Amino acid sequence: MAVIGALSVCRDVTKVRLRAINPVPPMPLVKDSILAVQDSPIIEIWKLAPQRPDVIPLWAGESDLPTPDFISNAAIAALQRGNTFYSTMRGIPPLRAAIARYYKRLSGAEIEDDRIAVTSSGMLAAMLIAQTVVGPGDNVVCVTPSWPNILRAIEVAGGQVRSVSLHSDVTGWSLDLDKLLAACDERTKGIYFASPGNPTGWMIDPEQQRRLLDFARERNIALIADEVYQRIVYDRPFAASLLDICGPDDPVFVINSFSKAWAMTGWRMGWMVYPRALKGTMEKLIQFSVSGGQAFLQEAGIVALDEGEPFVESFVARCKQGREFVLKKLAEMPKVKVVPNAASFYLMLAVEGETDTLEFCKRALLEAGVGLSPGIAFSQESSGQIRICYAKSNTMLESAMERLGNFLASQPG
Repeated sequence: MAVIGALSVCRDVTKVRLRAINPVPPMPLVKDSILAVQDSPIIEIWKLAPQRPDVIPLWAGESDLPTPDFISNAAIAALQRGNTFYSTMRGIPPLRAAIARYYKRLSGAEIEDDRIAVTSSGMLAAMLIAQTVVGPGDNVVCVTPSWPNILRAIEVAGGQVRSVSLHSDVTGWSLDLDKLLAACDERTKGIYFASPGNPTGWMIDPEQQRRLLDFARERNIALIADEVYQRIVYDRPFAASLLDICGPDDPVFVINSFSKAWAMTGWRMGWMVYPRALKGTMEKLIQFSVSGGQAFLQEAGIVALDEGEPFVESFVARCKQGREFVLKKLAEMPKVKVVPNAASFYLMLAVEGETDTLEFCKRALLEAGVGLSPGIAFSQESSGQIRICYAKSNTMLESAMERLGNFLASQPG
């Protein structure tokens, strides 16, 4: 036994010596603002999908339509011409010109070229704006429920998100603007809102836009507007933009994307409009992030903007039809209460008796094969709600609504 004990001591000593020679590497150094950021609960649903191969994916914010040929062919032609070299930091000049033409045609807004930058996704635009505006200890007052990624961009930059929730009832969504403005203090660097909103479809009132702009001018804080769903509106051609009322030197940042209205989610291409004085700042940030987007993709963006109106109109009509069908079917489900929307391609609903909507969405995916998004992904206030994306084919929506109705009917209580 003494020999065994001695051998054990020797092994322990050897291990200590080996650790001294080959020390365990320290954990990577990570900023607290990064460590604090949590994955979106939507990702938890997405990761479950392989367990149910027949799942109908209504959790993600995209349609089931591929990008139309007239857009894709423009990128193919650019590739075949050898347009595969570095591009300018703010995007190729013809695409910036197409974005300016688009706004002029849409609402008459005049946007100078110096205020426009093409970005590798709308999300990159949000990240660059957060890096520009927000520092450690600062805060941004945000209208929620909201797509979580932009809120996380604020946190990654070291800022604090101050959530001001929309009110919802049987008539839809509304904003208490006085409450929003009261949430601002001396460390507030910006106000963020999405109009039309994801996941709500809420649209800001034009009078509220004007009040916000006056407030931002007075306090010299940024207005950050996500207008990605500007074209997906059902009672008018487009939603009102801050660009319609602001001047070139106002503290206004507008984010947009090719993803939704032109069915280009996988292309990862967007744009932003910012105050005129920040041209150099944005060029610098793009230089040190992606250097510049792919030129051959940007040529397709020109075609999308200049020739894409018929597709956009048909896509919105398709979404409207899907919305009406889903609203009708959900109204037939006795446990479901829906908040109506005016824009975007989502509905928010609540299921009677279901308070943990993340677990509900997991069960709906695994047991019924319907993929939904839990409301906790968008704000604490919407944790009891569920988001459904209806930008899908009639066949897919019919099957999803049948499965969801049967699943709800099978639940106890």
